[in-house]
Amino acid sequence: MTKTAWVFPGQGSQAVGMGAGLTEVCADKLAQAQEILGWSVLPVCQNKDKLTSTIYTQPALYVIECALSDVLMAKGQRPDIVAGHSLGEYSALYAAGVFDFAAGLRLVKHRAELMAQASSGSMAALMGFNREELDAKLAETPGVVLANDNNPSQVVISGTPEAVDAVIAGIKAKRAVKLNVSGAFHSPLMAVAAEEFEPVLSQVPFQTAQIPVLSNVDPTPETSADKLKERLRQQITGAVRWREISLALPEHGIDLGIEIGPGQVLTGLIKRTCKGLALWNVSDLNSIDNLLQAA
Repeated sequence: MTKTAWVFPGQGSQAVGMGAGLTEVCADKLAQAQEILGWSVLPVCQNKDKLTSTIYTQPALYVIECALSDVLMAKGQRPDIVAGHSLGEYSALYAAGVFDFAAGLRLVKHRAELMAQASSGSMAALMGFNREELDAKLAETPGVVLANDNNPSQVVISGTPEAVDAVIAGIKAKRAVKLNVSGAFHSPLMAVAAEEFEPVLSQVPFQTAQIPVLSNVDPTPETSADKLKERLRQQITGAVRWREISLALPEHGIDLGIEIGPGQVLTGLIKRTCKGLALWNVSDLNSIDNLLQAA
């Protein structure tokens, strides 16, 4: 029997028009989301300007990803492992039954507001570099850390603008791209945001996961409610260890990885790390039908 992992992308994967066709099958969730957020998700998904704003992007992605996973579950599908990249970890925890939709959305809403308010720091994506050279440069440069370890040839660094620039200038990379973000996400510079997030997170009851979760800060399968909450607590300032999550999939017998959400960001990252793993993307109702027909 095929063992399957569901993986959920984070901010940066959003696409104008995502969620199209979900109105009829997920009307209750869309209405619940509007009540919590104060705005309607699907119209925002048609608005390019709003969809690039963190306070809209993160809740919209969470709602769309949860809705798609609900449709898959309703059609009898169930993963053996779940994981999510940064924001996507919230969708993964929902799919695993750790918290309900509304509780997760309230967390995401607050997280998005805190991250949008971040006003210091810088991030840059690096591609095509020598890993030992990068690790050495990060170790000798105060104020910058590895934020996203995406695959062997792609990472994101995060820190003060001066420290990020120093790393870019100090190593050879095929490409270095400054990211259009408001702060140094997944770094110690987000400590204040993490502190402000804590009271909200502590009030949300977590349940034992029905499906093992590979977390950003610890890519080992976990079902304990307390441990999963602690991992999520560390996520705002901790690194996204996606390369290790990808490597863990075949180690746990996963044959098929299904990316649930817009685009194929995670599919591309996993493909470069685990070349023999079958991959599929579910971004709308048609792709769900195609997946079921191919099964």
